[in-house]
Amino acid sequence: MWLLLAFFSAAFLGFYDVFKKMSLKENAVLPVLFLNTVFCGLIFLPFILISYGSPELLQDTLFYVPSVGLKSHGLIFLKSIIVLSSWVFGYYGIKHLPITIVGPINATRPVMVLVGAMLIFGERLNLYQWIGVLLAISSLYMLSRSGKKEGINFVHNKWIFFVAMAAIAGAASGLYDRYLLRIVEPMVVQSWFNIYQIFIMGSILLFIWFPRRKENTPFKWRWTILFISLFLSVADFAYFYALSFEDSMISIVSMVRRGSVIVSFLFGALVFKERNLKSKAIDLAFVLIGMIFLYWGTK
Repeated sequence: MWLLLAFFSAAFLGFYDVFKKMSLKENAVLPVLFLNTVFCGLIFLPFILISYGSPELLQDTLFYVPSVGLKSHGLIFLKSIIVLSSWVFGYYGIKHLPITIVGPINATRPVMVLVGAMLIFGERLNLYQWIGVLLAISSLYMLSRSGKKEGINFVHNKWIFFVAMAAIAGAASGLYDRYLLRIVEPMVVQSWFNIYQIFIMGSILLFIWFPRRKENTPFKWRWTILFISLFLSVADFAYFYALSFEDSMISIVSMVRRGSVIVSFLFGALVFKERNLKSKAIDLAFVLIGMIFLYWGTK
């Protein structure tokens, strides 16, 4: 069950990346990210209010948000900071790079999660799973060669660095989720971390972006911004629910979620008309074959 939820999450995560790319084209990054946190918070706020005011309406459903102590809220607040760090780097990266480059880079993020899961949680992979991981690592090397054809130097391009930092923070978030979801209900984590992000991102917008807004790219409202939040919320809900299963493995869930690259790659080819698709398709094939081996290893 948890593996199917991971695949479901991956599909929605792919559309999330697509709408993010559409929203950020010639647009200010921080306001788009702030609105994303606002809409995500508004999606989950009713569940918080109903759970507190009329708990009997949601108590036996997946949408119930039980009360937790101050320590749990502190842990959730820390998650908000980690996730926002990843998002800030990731939003800037995807704005300035082809989505057919960003997607496969993000697809290698679970390799870092794998190392952390082995060291921290004692997770162990079988032969099929190791083959899947090695294929994902190989795809990153091949992708760097594809990027050179578009003048993108993986070593000296700062936006590649931004995407890499987003991946590192995202991996840290994934490992932290495995710990957090063992002591706090998934719906509590997802609801409250979205609420906390509004205040964190609002402060960043007020004190960093707003005073210098006339010096930077102006903000333009687009309806695709709303779809960022909708698809992300559904993807995260499936993800948190998957990790709530006792036998779930964060190394596998994280790797499967990177299957979102299929959706983003197709849109990059068909909608954004990006270049060098043949070589990038080979890179993508390595990722997909790796996903198949991971699936076999988990059966």
